[in-house]
Amino acid sequence: MAAASEVLELARRELGTREEPYGSNRVKYNTDYYGREVSGGAYPWCCVFLWWLFREAGAAELFYDGGRTASCGALMTWARGRGRLVTAEYRPGDLVFLRFSGSGGPQHTGIVEAVERDALVTIEGNTGAGSDANGGQVQRRERPYRYVLGAYRPPYEEENMTQQQFDAMMEAWLERRAEQDPGAFSAEARAWAEETGLILGDAAGRKQYKSFCTREQLMTFLYRLVRMKKQ
Repeated sequence: MAAASEVLELARRELGTREEPYGSNRVKYNTDYYGREVSGGAYPWCCVFLWWLFREAGAAELFYDGGRTASCGALMTWARGRGRLVTAEYRPGDLVFLRFSGSGGPQHTGIVEAVERDALVTIEGNTGAGSDANGGQVQRRERPYRYVLGAYRPPYEEENMTQQQFDAMMEAWLERRAEQDPGAFSAEARAWAEETGLILGDAAGRKQYKSFCTREQLMTFLYRLVRMKKQ
């Protein structure tokens, strides 16, 4: 057995791995899955990537009862039959099934890294800017819930999160949140705050409007505002 954090840590180490050449599906996950080097359109590998993760984590039994499938549709059907298909309250470690257009079964799959209000942060094989479902690389993606059909929740080994693990998880979440673009509704207010010097940004000039505000920062903003009114 393995904990979800172990499988996710392995997935993070694979970020950036790509098929060579692009469009060939020639990638190490397929080589391990088929027992030989393969290439061509008959070998998509988003689901194969997940099979590989569980095998490498020493938890092959958590994926398809220890069997193999390169079909995310087959994996979803299997999960439903085992009573392990969830359609709400997703968690890190869930294997999510995605459909980007039309109706029907899943077109793609990945593993959930984090859950946000409007989207799931995932790590996926065979994705990329050129094609969500056949992009040729292992990448971290953010998937709005409208694309989510459901997810398979493996029966992971339970784990007690240490304070260090919790702190690292929170730091990563806060970083991702801070990098999000601010809403258009605040454009006029942001322009005023920057022009007057109320908001200065960090050392690199980044404003990070989606980050949280500490009391220390709030006092600094109020102090600047009072000084501006006295001038």
